[in-house]
Parts: sequence; C-alpha cells; structure tokens
Amino acid sequence: MGLHELELRNFRLFHEFRFSPDPEAVTVLLSANGTGKTSLLEAVYALATASSFRTSTASDMIRSGENLGEVHGVIFQRERRVQVDLTLTRGVRNTTKRMLVNGQRPRSRADLSDVLPLTVFTPEGVDIIRQGPENRRVFLTNLLTDADLSTGDVIERFNRILSQRNAILRGLQSEHPTALQRDELDVWSADFSLVAEQLVQIRRRLLDELAPLVRQYYQELAQDGLSVGVEYEQSWEGDLIDALGRSFNDDRFRGHTTIGPHRDDIAVTLDGRDARRQASQGEQRSLALALRLGGHELVRSKRGVDPLLLLDDVFSELDPLRSDRLLLLLPAGQTLVTTASPLPSAMSPAAIIDLTKARR
Repeated sequence: MGLHELELRNFRLFHEFRFSPDPEAVTVLLSANGTGKTSLLEAVYALATASSFRTSTASDMIRSGENLGEVHGVIFQRERRVQVDLTLTRGVRNTTKRMLVNGQRPRSRADLSDVLPLTVFTPEGVDIIRQGPENRRVFLTNLLTDADLSTGDVIERFNRILSQRNAILRGLQSEHPTALQRDELDVWSADFSLVAEQLVQIRRRLLDELAPLVRQYYQELAQDGLSVGVEYEQSWEGDLIDALGRSFNDDRFRGHTTIGPHRDDIAVTLDGRDARRQASQGEQRSLALALRLGGHELVRSKRGVDPLLLLDDVFSELDPLRSDRLLLLLPAGQTLVTTASPLPSAMSPAAIIDLTKARR
C-alpha cells in the first residue's frame, strides 16, 4: 500500500510536476528553502484529507495568476489501484474543491481515510500541544476516521446537527424564540445531545487506547522519566441536554452552540503540569511527536496498514540526540521527508530528490 505517483498542475509554485516516491521506504526531498518541498507534502495531505495543513484558505494552494489547480495521485492498496483527483477552482468570491476517488465523489472524509491514511509532522506540529484546543480536536477527528472508518458516520451526523442548531440560533438574532422556534430548537437539541454522547464515547475510547502509546513514545524520545497524562476534557458538566438549557441565553446572544464536543479538549500533562503552558519547548516538541507516532501506531494496529508518514523539516528542530532517537522510532512503510540540511548520518533513504533540478 502506498502513494506510487503524484502529479501537480498549477499547485503553489509548481506549474507542472510529477514524481514517484518509493512505495515502501523513505524518500527524501532535499533542496534549499523556497523550492517547494513543503508544498509537495501539502499536496499529498490534500489528496488524503481534501484540506491543507498550512492554510484554511483553499485559494492559497493555487499557483499565483492561475484560476485552476490540480493534484492527482495513484495509490495502490495491495493489488487494487486507486486514482484520486483534486481540482481547485478559484472563483470571484470563493474557491471550490472537487474531489474524486476512482471517478466517484467521496461521501465523507472516511472514504479518503480508507484510501490513504497518513500522519504528518511539521515544525508547526508542536502547536498541537501549545496552541488552542482546535488543533487537538482536528487531530482527534482525523485519527478517529483513520483508525476506524465507521466513526465517520457519527462525525458527519454531529457536524450536520450542530450546523442546523446554530442556524436556528443565528436566526433568533438574540431575541427570545417564538413557540414554534422553541419547539424546533428543542428537537435539534435532543438530537444534538444524543449524537454528542456517541461522539464523546468514541473519542474517550480512542484516547484510552492512545494514551499508553503516547507515554511509550515520549519516554523513548525524551528519556526524562516524567509521567505523561492524556485525558479527555469535557466542556460541560452533568447531562448535556440540561447543560444546553442552562447555556441557552448565552447561545442565543452569541448565535451559536457554546458547549458540546466541538468545544472539548485533550488535557496533556507532564508530572501533573499542564503541558500546554508549563512544559519546556523541548518537552512540548517531544510530546507532539509522541502524539503523532502514537496515533500512527494505533492506526497501523487497528487497520493492519502502514499509514503514509510525512515529515517536514523535522530534524532541523531537534537536537542530535533526539534526532537519533526519532530515527530509531520511525515506523515501517512509506515515508516522505523534506530537509534543506544534511540528513542525520543514521538515515538511509531509498531515494533522494533535488527539487531545484526537478521542478518545472
């Protein structure tokens, strides 16, 4: 299983580019900064998620001066060949994305996870520890669908019901609801509470499986003997339907649902200290890597496949000791590594591509 071919047209700074990474080992993209190394990893990530790890604005991925950008990939799942195509079209007001898997539109992100599960770590990857909860929720959502495709239905249903409830709250414009509006809101609140409980349950179950792996990988990387905690942090107390009633006035004035799984977090601690605020940069970076490596291993063990691993300039952010330890922990399977610096001496890639020579 793995990505066998990637083709770009008018993506970021590339007019046209095609390359074939080694499907089972390490391929290194080695060239100076500004030559498009990270953009290639971004294109691979876009094939797997229909999104970017660098921007929330889809038009940023289209080459400057162009209105159409394309990413095409050929992936093999054992003997099965899968063609994934992403087209980005810049419009006057927004940019549209069209995703096809073997010519068919995927129904959800789970369909993409089925084709190309992956793990990505970038220099900004430490934000999963030190920045706001949105980073950790995105990580948790992606890991859920990568590890268990069936969870995609729960996630999609939750997002749909949340959107409907928020639409009603926005429509109130901070005013008290009519009897009809109140009845409609009560129906959506009941549905929201039910699917939220299902989502929290599968999130907690996943974290219970992930936590020991994170502790293991952190100790392998840091070797400092500190105790690592990874726990689910809920945004309400008691029954959710009762909590929604208590928060109604706040929801009405704000025009959106202020409590629920979309506001929850993951509490990461070191010896009981909140790692988000009280860990050193080195500790935070080791924790961030441990979360990604733990998630990677969880997907591999639950689905029996090796996710594609993307490492963007990771070794430049680590001291030599941690770099050597990370090399020993890299999982088997296809890996794409970018660097502008010499590789650690212990790394033996199957292929090295110089983008200064290959780019058109």
